[in-house]
Amino acid sequence: MLQIEIAVAKVPKYAVLESGDSVEVVERPRGGISIVIADGQRSGRSAKAISNMAVRKAVGLLAEGVRDGAVARAAHDCLRTQRGGQVSAELTIISVDLETRTLVISRNSRCPVLLSGAQTNEGSATGEDAGNEGAWRALSDSTEPVGVHVRARPTIVELPLSAGQTVIAFTDGLLHAGSRRGRSLDPILVVSEVGCPPHCPATEVADELLRSALAFDESRPADDVTVVVVQILDAAGAGGPEIRRMTVSFPVSHG
Repeated sequence: MLQIEIAVAKVPKYAVLESGDSVEVVERPRGGISIVIADGQRSGRSAKAISNMAVRKAVGLLAEGVRDGAVARAAHDCLRTQRGGQVSAELTIISVDLETRTLVISRNSRCPVLLSGAQTNEGSATGEDAGNEGAWRALSDSTEPVGVHVRARPTIVELPLSAGQTVIAFTDGLLHAGSRRGRSLDPILVVSEVGCPPHCPATEVADELLRSALAFDESRPADDVTVVVVQILDAAGAGGPEIRRMTVSFPVSHG
């Protein structure tokens, strides 16, 4: 038996109440789960409206059984039609498809997606030999955000589902953390230094990446930061009922 662990950690731009990043999780009608991440152009409420539009379209179609590539194209068409091609959103969809027993990663984003525990010829190897299944790799093939260009096709990587796979997606607030101070955060280095065998809980990996980004920006993030971690774990021998859990922590300011 496999177990899916998902963790999301996000924070808005400094002195902005609302994050322009949107994240939603939806069950797939034929089995499995999908996570949709969108980073809207601009910041604050205007960016939130853009990212929400892309995410809502994607989640609705995924729930109806539409394939991921078609979902990304539809989200692009919707945003481009509604906003006249004047605004964009970076869109990433991570799916654990139990019908095909595959892990599917769709990107319309300039941010790479990090992957470990699986063989792939896509993207670029970083930090270790690409032939080593324990290495982290950055899926970074060139692609365009949704909403602007006539033909914004997603780049898609589909891999056989197996225990030990970890996928990390993030918005550009993490990638550019520290840039105002001449610093550059290496997400692969951060996750490689998180040592908690036999595996790190998804929440711990997401929290550590967010902590590092905040440290690089001296607790005043220059942009919205969102980190999503998806792990496929071996739950063999767990026994008992197959319990599904979701925990959400959502801070609310006074006023």
